[in-house]
Amino acid sequence: MTSMPLRFSTLVMVLAALTGLPIASWGQGAQPNAAVSIRGAGSTLAAPLWKKWIEEYAVGHRGVSITYDAVGSGEGVKRFIARDVDFAASDEILTESEAAKLPEAAVMLPVTAGMIALAYNIPGVNSEIRLPRDVYVDIFAGAIKRWDDPRIKAANPGLAFPHRDIALVARQDSSGTTAAFTKHLAAIGGGWRNAGMRVGKMIDWPKGTMLAPGNEGVAGRIKVSEGSIGYVEYWFAQRLGLRMAALQNNAGSYVRPTSNSGELALSTRVAKVKELDTSVLNPSAAGAYPITTYSWMFLYPRYADPAKGRTVRNFADWVLSQQAQNYGAQLGYLPLTDDITALGKDALAGLAY
Repeated sequence: MTSMPLRFSTLVMVLAALTGLPIASWGQGAQPNAAVSIRGAGSTLAAPLWKKWIEEYAVGHRGVSITYDAVGSGEGVKRFIARDVDFAASDEILTESEAAKLPEAAVMLPVTAGMIALAYNIPGVNSEIRLPRDVYVDIFAGAIKRWDDPRIKAANPGLAFPHRDIALVARQDSSGTTAAFTKHLAAIGGGWRNAGMRVGKMIDWPKGTMLAPGNEGVAGRIKVSEGSIGYVEYWFAQRLGLRMAALQNNAGSYVRPTSNSGELALSTRVAKVKELDTSVLNPSAAGAYPITTYSWMFLYPRYADPAKGRTVRNFADWVLSQQAQNYGAQLGYLPLTDDITALGKDALAGLAY
């Protein structure tokens, strides 16, 4: 007579054949292993790193599918507020007006940092140029209009600048890179505000400014536009072989964007995660590169699907790991120090999972 265990196993095999599910998933007390899909959107500054993170995370988490749309920080935040995504990435923390549109306070994590380079394409100038603080403010405010302006020449003795117009290149989309750049310009003196220029993800640039979508679009436009200068995340400028200016910092030194100068810009210690945003507006360390920004990940404090909530938290926790931060360094981003990742992990305690 056939035993009960044999009859049960036969039933399992039949059910597995009918449903297409692996036999192991029908074990006593087990549930089907459903895949979890996560959607993110936002920052183009950190987009190459998000791509790398998603690829590497997938290696050890086969049941998790993560997609990321590099649509700019502003659009990413817009989708986050509308709950069209599971997380957003931005190079600026949520503004008060944005936060007010959410029923509960978002969990904001610093996940990486980047340098904003001033990349240029000047015919006949094949070496690095120096730009004093008041000079690069006035260039982007439209007050300095030609490359052979006396103030540019005075900072670069020995270089022959052409008598041609400066062609500005800026972002056309709502951009955290623009917000970080304009906040820096406003923080280093009164010239930016005195010229009537604003701060934000989208601003009115001087007449004739060439606009392009995303950091990649700005870098590409600089590459093909003679006489141009624009602001772009370091990785994009480096990848296209663009020349990048040495900028005068708070200590008066001219500094190139490098891993060391970028890390010095992040050396100011803070007690609260929200203080990170302002800590890099005008870094004071002697060798610090002057224009850096943290990049953020925004999460909901709770998710309708607990499994998704746990997965999002696990992914965010991994992003803050040393392994994930090392990938950032490989791509030209600034890895977060242990005390900064600790602030991020503390913020993760705000999730209900």
